[in-house]
Amino acid sequence: MKALELKVPPVILTLLFGAAMWAVSRVLPSGYFAFPGKVLLFAVVLIAGIVIALMGVLAFRRAGTTVDPRTPHKTNSLVVNGVYRHTRNPMYVGFLMILAAWWLYLGSVFAALLLPLYVLYMNRFQIKPEERHMRDLFGDQFNQYAERVRRWL
Repeated sequence: MKALELKVPPVILTLLFGAAMWAVSRVLPSGYFAFPGKVLLFAVVLIAGIVIALMGVLAFRRAGTTVDPRTPHKTNSLVVNGVYRHTRNPMYVGFLMILAAWWLYLGSVFAALLLPLYVLYMNRFQIKPEERHMRDLFGDQFNQYAERVRRWL
């Protein structure tokens, strides 16, 4: 299982989950739903997800540290300000929100079942290995930050 750690870029993983959600919605069409305001809610969740993810990227850029989550050993500073005061993983929160918006757009109850799988995969194969590296690099500073700020929200 360790072989999957930090291997799949999160953007690619998000696209793969999006494709799987689309496939599920086509294979199981009986789970479609619609409601007034669905398109508006889709747009709001999509835009919020994009903004949150970009805020995470910009905070890393301003701090001069790597944005590539597959290379946490290249991190040169612990970013704890801005959006990182509210979540340790704003880019992943943003990606999850983008997938949730996609689910709303697809209107498939069954496609929603992939959202928790995305979170489980990200926790196990992306976030936990990243956090191990952060503990190695920043020790107590990271531990104190992790106690104050939740992993997702």
